[in-house]
This record gives sequence, structure tokens and C-alpha cells, in this order.
Amino acid sequence: MLTKAQIADFWQNGFVVFDAALDASALAPLIADFEQWVKDSRRHNGPFGEMLDGRPRFDVEPDHSAELPALRRIAAPEEISPAFYQLLKQGPLIEAVVDLIGDDIRFHHAKVNSKLPGTATTVKWHQDFTFDPHSNDDCVTTMLFLNDVTTESGPLRVVPGSHRGPLYSLRQKGVFTGAVDQAVTEFCEQKAVECCGPAGSLCLMHTRLLHGSSPNRSGLPRTLFITNLTSADAISLATNAVPSVHSGEVVHGKDPGRVRSIDYEMEMPEVPEGASFFAQQAAQVPVS
Repeated sequence: MLTKAQIADFWQNGFVVFDAALDASALAPLIADFEQWVKDSRRHNGPFGEMLDGRPRFDVEPDHSAELPALRRIAAPEEISPAFYQLLKQGPLIEAVVDLIGDDIRFHHAKVNSKLPGTATTVKWHQDFTFDPHSNDDCVTTMLFLNDVTTESGPLRVVPGSHRGPLYSLRQKGVFTGAVDQAVTEFCEQKAVECCGPAGSLCLMHTRLLHGSSPNRSGLPRTLFITNLTSADAISLATNAVPSVHSGEVVHGKDPGRVRSIDYEMEMPEVPEGASFFAQQAAQVPVS
């Protein structure tokens, strides 16, 4: 699936983006499901549905309305959509991750994140690994672009090479904010590069890579299908904040029946009380 140059880019920079992972016909059922979920969201005035742990499956911005829907997260879409589940069993997402970390791949979680036109959805700087620590860091976040992603639509922004650096705290003055502090944020803003591409593109990102994104200022949606896939010998060390009946499944290769560990330290994450980490990132840090 990946060229030697793309694999080298991933390990050097912590990410790689390539076009045409899926064509329009393969994207169509995914987009149809998402559009139906947006339609359903118009009937609700807050988060709705139910995940495996009882928290809402569908998350919306606080100003969500029937007139201007602001659906921003669908947790574990593979549980409710055969089209999304199929991508976890075969196809470019799995093939690309196999090229990076080997034949035996375990599924941790998936979600759809969207920024609909006219909404304020943003993602503050963070690392996925500090939300989802594992015994080793052969862990990859895949992001399939369901729409064209442009500078105007609030693309993923990353700090190249930061996956080889420290694991930053997501706590500020004792509050779990799900975001790095102001000093690290300023560093990220100085070093950030954008990940753009046409619909059907696939971004592969090491889960230790610093990343974030700004609001969608275009007139079109920006929607991503996001999965967290790991080497099968990487064992999850924290409560899964996006639980699924499929979490822990070996989706390629076989279960090695062993655990591989690396040496690192970090603070434990917190599972959000509400639908998603967006509320955590909106938390107010005490002034003193």
C-alpha cells in the first residue's frame, strides 16, 4: 500500500498523507450514513444516542439546532454502520498500517469527527497517546477524508517529528483539559503544517504526534473517519473513552499471545463525563 519513501516519511515526520485511498463509489455509503446522522441530529437539542458505556454516541456543539446542525462526533460508528465496519476488516486503512507496524494489528477505537459549515468546532493541541496509552507505542491513528480538506475547512495541523519527543501533560493547574499548556501550544503554532487533500485521501499519524485543528471557515463540511490501530502486542493501559464491542479485536494477522513494553511515564487520562473530549477541552483552567 505504501512506498518505501512514504514509510520513511512516516517514521521521520510522524505522519504521511496520500491521495486516492478510496474512490468516490467506496466513499458514497460512508457519506450517506453520515448525512443520515446529521439529519437525525436535527431532532435533538443536545448529545444523543448511547455508547457501550451509556454515554451519548452523538456529540454536538452547544449551539446545535435544527436550522444549523453542529454534529461534531459519532463514537464507534463501526457498531452501527456496516460500511464503516467493513473498513476495519479489509482495505487501505488496514493495509497501510500493516506496512508501518507489521502484520498483527489490533483495533482500539474509531469515531467520525466533523466540522459542519458555520460551526465553531475546533481541536486544541494534544497527542492521542496520552489519551490512549499502550504498553508500546506502535500505535497509528488513521484519518480518512470523507470530503475535500482545504486550508479553509479546518484541516489537521501537525508538528513534524514531535512523535519522537516528550509526552506532554493534558492537565493544567490540576484540571484535565485534554490539551497541552500555553507554552507548548505556542511552540506548536510556530511549527505547524497542514494536512490537506481531496476526498478519499488517507492520513496516517503516529499517536505521539502533536496535532490540532481550527474551525471550518468554508461553506462545505470537513468530515474524517478516524481509527486507532495498534500492534497486536500493544496492550491498552487505560479505560477506553470510545468503547466498542469490537475494541481489542485483532483485525489483521493473529494475536501473538504476548505483551511488548517500552519505558515511558505519563499521567493517566480521564474518561469524559459527557459524549466526547470536546467538553474536556472546553474546561476552564483556574486563574490561580
